[in-house]
Amino acid sequence: QVQLVESGGGLVQAGGSLRLSCVASGRTFSSDAMGWFRRAPGKERDIVAVISGSGDNLYYADSVKGRFTISRDNAKNTVYLQMNSLKPEDTAVYYCAEDLTWRFRGRITTNAYEYVYWGQGTQVTVSS
Repeated sequence: QVQLVESGGGLVQAGGSLRLSCVASGRTFSSDAMGWFRRAPGKERDIVAVISGSGDNLYYADSVKGRFTISRDNAKNTVYLQMNSLKPEDTAVYYCAEDLTWRFRGRITTNAYEYVYWGQGTQVTVSS
């Protein structure tokens, strides 16, 4: 059974930092691309960042470029999202998700419907 468990969320002041972690189990983690998504109150779910299985293909949403960094440790079955210079508009529930078919597709994707497994989410609140 595949399971994704996020942690690291919390309350932080604007300008502060948080590091989210997502531990995966139940699959060969290094085979899969991983994405971080977020859903702010009253808004649609948005892509934040994506990383390929080997870590050499990355994507960042324009809103987080230069502030957030996605990385992974395949030995620990963990993907990270380092968030710096946080803004109140970053407030959301953050989810990690697993894309099983990126290698067959030939590219990483920002389409949430391509991600099969999802974590339960972790709340990030940035105060002004």
